[in-house]
Amino acid sequence: MIDIIIFIFEIIGTVAFAVSGAFVAVEKKMDILGVMIMGLTTAIGGGALRDILIGNIPPQAFKDPIYAVVAALTSLVVFWPKMREFVNRHKDGFDRVLLIMDTLGLGVFTVVGVATCKQIEPGSGLFLPIFVGTITGVGGSILRDVLAGNTPYVFVKHFYACASIIGAIFCALLWHETGNVISMVVGAAVVMVLRLLAAHFRWKLPRA
Repeated sequence: MIDIIIFIFEIIGTVAFAVSGAFVAVEKKMDILGVMIMGLTTAIGGGALRDILIGNIPPQAFKDPIYAVVAALTSLVVFWPKMREFVNRHKDGFDRVLLIMDTLGLGVFTVVGVATCKQIEPGSGLFLPIFVGTITGVGGSILRDVLAGNTPYVFVKHFYACASIIGAIFCALLWHETGNVISMVVGAAVVMVLRLLAAHFRWKLPRA
C-alpha cells in the first residue's frame, strides 16, 4: 500500500517540479533541449540526491524511466507555443503558476523523502528522515536555479527550506503515531500552507 501511495505522490511531485523547471527555462528563453533538461533536472534531482544519501544506488529515477518520461512530456507541454505565449504575455500569471507548482512539488517530495528513508532505514530515528526529506524537497529547485544562473531560491526567497524542514518534522513525528498515509498528507499540507503563507505575507529569515 505504501509503495503505491509513494508512487502517486512521486508522480504528482514530478509533474509539479517539471512544470516549475520548464517555466524557468522558458522565461530564460532556452531552446527545447534546455527546457527538457531543466524540467528533468528539477523533477528528478532531489530524488536522485535522496537515493545517493541513503545508499539506494542507482537512484530510482534511473531504475524506472517513468519519472523521466513524465518529466520530459510535461516539459514539452510547457514548451508548446501557446504556453510560451501565456508566459510572455502574463508575467503575473507565470509567477503564480511557478509558486503553486513549486509549492506542490516541495510539499510532495519532502514527505516522499521521509517515507523512502523510513522504508529503507526503518530504525533511523528522526534526524536522518528529516534531513533526507528536506534534501529531497529542495534539491531539485537548487539544481534548477544553478542551471538557470540564478541564486538558488532556497537561499533568498521567503520561507522555502524552513517550510520543508517543518513539514518533514511533522511527517517523521507522526509516522508511527498516525500511520504513513496520514503523516505524509499532514506533512505535505504543512509544507504547502507554510510556503504559501510565507509568500503572501513576505516572511523572511534574517539576512546578513
